[in-house]
Amino acid sequence: MKICYRELHRYKYQVIEPYTIQTDLKPVGEIREEVAKYLSLSPDGLLSIGEHYAWDGPSGPTIDTKNFMRGSLVHDALYQLMREKVLDHKKHRKRADEILREICREDGMCSVRAWYVYQALRIFAGKCAHPREEESERIYAP
Repeated sequence: MKICYRELHRYKYQVIEPYTIQTDLKPVGEIREEVAKYLSLSPDGLLSIGEHYAWDGPSGPTIDTKNFMRGSLVHDALYQLMREKVLDHKKHRKRADEILREICREDGMCSVRAWYVYQALRIFAGKCAHPREEESERIYAP
């Protein structure tokens, strides 16, 4: 299945047509309103990525190739849902990494590169999935 996107400056890419994919991940929390206009994950695992969702493409020492784009989109969305506490990062991070590898293979990435990408994620990407601390409002007074 194809994704439609364009390049940006702040983030590298932005979805220009909604994209959905069935996963086997089940949400454990609610999606905040400002995130819900771009991402949703149904109780049965249907991940919906809305128009204008922005992501940074493949991360790390790698090249942004066509066979990496869809996987990076889905993976970034899943990691964001972990940071948002919609998915439990301890329970779902490994599966999100596996999903990226599976999508990349479906899209024609060679098995050696898909293996390398997966191993790099397992070793280096853990912090990217950790839930963010609640941000308190900062008020500055002269």
